Amino acid sequence: MRDTIYTIPVSEVFEPKEGCPLCRMRDMLEERAVEYIMGAAMMEPDVRQMTNKVGFCTEHFRMMLPRKNRLSIGLMLQSHLDYIRTEIVDAKAPLVGKDKRVQLAKEISGGCFVCDRIAQSMDRMLDNTLQMWVKEESFRRLFDEQETVCFPHYTELLSAAQEKLPKKQFPAFAAALGRLTLRRLEELKGDIDEFCNLFDYRAAHSGPAPDEVKSSIERSAAFLSARSMD
Repeated sequence: MRDTIYTIPVSEVFEPKEGCPLCRMRDMLEERAVEYIMGAAMMEPDVRQMTNKVGFCTEHFRMMLPRKNRLSIGLMLQSHLDYIRTEIVDAKAPLVGKDKRVQLAKEISGGCFVCDRIAQSMDRMLDNTLQMWVKEESFRRLFDEQETVCFPHYTELLSAAQEKLPKKQFPAFAAALGRLTLRRLEELKGDIDEFCNLFDYRAAHSGPAPDEVKSSIERSAAFLSARSMD
């Protein structure tokens, strides 16, 4: 497969052939976004304007807090808290019309700078994945060799394909993607069935349950959420 500046990241996340490649893609983008915001970005006025307005979600606060450069978090929180105070909580209500404080508060409560950055990058990466699947036979083989695609990323990729692939190519791609997700779905369903049977007094049990049965709930939750339960 001929690598370019656009295909190298996609190639990298598909090469291991373990787990969901799009989870690896998301994890890579997430790490880069956290490193970015914890570095020199804290001094960029346009970045600070965005972090003031959207803040960070719980998941990404938890990723940021253990990092060494806590001053970055402190400086961002300093201006973010001031924005909340002056623009929302301590702002005067308008004499007429809608109170913009409501919308601003919702944007912060449901927003996250890191999530937004990941979403923008993921959109481009999904586009590249689809383009490579259409143009590169070797990538189609690599795609078919993946262990699985989790259900949230199955949904994202299927939706992107429906919107952006030519109509004639969509069915073949949907079938290839479906095979990867269905394989893991059926495996997990079988393990969950066995787990539930452990609590059925009518079922015959011989020896301890296999590890894949014991971990079936955590593995199913990871498949459905695109997040490890470790």
